[in-house]
Amino acid sequence: MPKAKRLPDHQAFLDELASLWPLAKGSLAEVRKPCIRPRCPACKAGRKHKAIFFSFPKDGKRVCRYVPAELAPLLRQALANGRHLERRLAQLGEAQLEAYRKNRSARAALADRSRKKA
Repeated sequence: MPKAKRLPDHQAFLDELASLWPLAKGSLAEVRKPCIRPRCPACKAGRKHKAIFFSFPKDGKRVCRYVPAELAPLLRQALANGRHLERRLAQLGEAQLEAYRKNRSARAALADRSRKKA
């Protein structure tokens, strides 16, 4: 099957999309949890231990997974990129609708002029 010819706007969007990698949808939560050690000084003092969880949709349900501290910065960037992509998709959808409406109005005006000449 031959590849479809890409319009300049299409290629620009694909280039923008490639620059947004990594991508993720969800959220990060930092929580404090007690550990299992009975004599832990941090837990006895009430400070507990920091843990990071990634919450994301999967099969219509919300899922939470533990995130190692060294992975958190990368995941934060992926989430920011994902939010940017969602905003961009909304803008593109609106622009496509406006272009369709403008084109439809221009076609209607052209048809009216053709009918008046006839």
